[in-house]
Amino acid sequence: MSKNNNVRKTKDGDKVKQYIAFIGGALGGVLLFLQSLGIDLTYFTDDTIDAFVQMLESFVPLILVGYGVWKNQYILTKKAKEQERKMKERGDK
Repeated sequence: MSKNNNVRKTKDGDKVKQYIAFIGGALGGVLLFLQSLGIDLTYFTDDTIDAFVQMLESFVPLILVGYGVWKNQYILTKKAKEQERKMKERGDK
């Protein structure tokens, strides 16, 4: 793998973290707005927002890896089996 591919993957990973941080910041803004209106929601606090962001930071990479594994399986559908057969014929696999 070339060095450029590693750099690109790192930037993509940082992008995911930036989106997750954006969601956490937006939820924090909503919390402050509701508090300024005098609305107090018991289960919508800084702690629950932090827990939600941590959950996203854990599950999003897991989902992305799972999707990558699923896309590289050639046993799931008839179309995938046909693609695998063609790849073997061409010598790509």
